[in-house]
Amino acid sequence: MSEPARQYPPNDQPGRPQPGPLRDWLAAMKAATAAHATQASAARPDASYDLPESRGEMPAAEPQAEIPAWTPRVVAPASAPTPSPIIDAESDLSDLMAENLMLKAKLRVETDRYDSLQAVLADELRGLRGHLESELRVLDDVCAERDQLRALTTTVAREMRDLRARMDAEAEQLAQMRSERDLWMARAETLAQPLFQRR
Repeated sequence: MSEPARQYPPNDQPGRPQPGPLRDWLAAMKAATAAHATQASAARPDASYDLPESRGEMPAAEPQAEIPAWTPRVVAPASAPTPSPIIDAESDLSDLMAENLMLKAKLRVETDRYDSLQAVLADELRGLRGHLESELRVLDDVCAERDQLRALTTTVAREMRDLRARMDAEAEQLAQMRSERDLWMARAETLAQPLFQRR
């Protein structure tokens, strides 16, 4: 009922590349095992391999030879280990949050500065508006005086034209009176001439 044991391929297949530190560790383990086997075979004489039938007893279990302590050699990494993407993501997230807080603080400072500038500009505009209104009142007064002066000038010019026309009319009347005077003087001389003649 149970499944037959699965056959797994051996770990040390030549076609499958092992990573660097693991490959070095496996090679060191194989070398240490081979050296221990050669030492054990050299220390044991050939007589130790007698058959149990010749001795008439079963061989006792051989104590397992102690394997010397082995430490794998330390291999310096070729390059600095790349940081984990999770750590990078956390550092990027913390950088983004710090930058966001800094930008918010800058925006708050700029907003306060903008509000203060708006208040200063509003005060300046109110002052300029008041000054402009006063200047416009002065300009209105000047325009009223100009209009009044223009009206006076027009009146004076009209009166001067009337006076000139009157003077021309009186001069013409005087000229007529002179001509009539000269005519009457001539008539009077003509009438008085016989009175002064000798008889």
